[in-house]
Amino acid sequence: MPREKGRKVVTSNRKAWHDYAILDTYEAGMALTGTEVKSLRAGRASLVDAFAQERAGEFYLHGMHIPEYTQGTWTNHEPRRTRKLLLNRLEIDRLQGKLKESGLTLIPLSVYFNDGWAKVEIGLARGKKAYDKRQDLAKRDADREIQKAAGRRGKGME
Repeated sequence: MPREKGRKVVTSNRKAWHDYAILDTYEAGMALTGTEVKSLRAGRASLVDAFAQERAGEFYLHGMHIPEYTQGTWTNHEPRRTRKLLLNRLEIDRLQGKLKESGLTLIPLSVYFNDGWAKVEIGLARGKKAYDKRQDLAKRDADREIQKAAGRRGKGME
């Protein structure tokens, strides 16, 4: 059976881009059990309220929900268990240094399969204040209006 190629997104955390200012992103592998991988391949996972945390020189993903595999037996996994993130030592050291700054956190942005391997994209993020969110919404609406006007002008409607 040929190995799958490319990137297949399982789930993404769109709310993270609204609630946080993403400063940097990293790709990490995950230590998973067999039924977790099968459940992910079925496209079932949730990143709501998930976060990554450093413990004893390694990073772990907390709060990610992977539902039990439907055909799984007594070997099925616990849906919200803590999962180890697989990062290079250089990346771990860099992240530890950056997380020393106050107000920064690691949040998962998406879970996907890259050439058959389960990966998670984590972002180094700073929480947004309410006024930052309003500014982003206003900017997005203004950009949309500009695009509409440019589209109408291009079609000769104005």
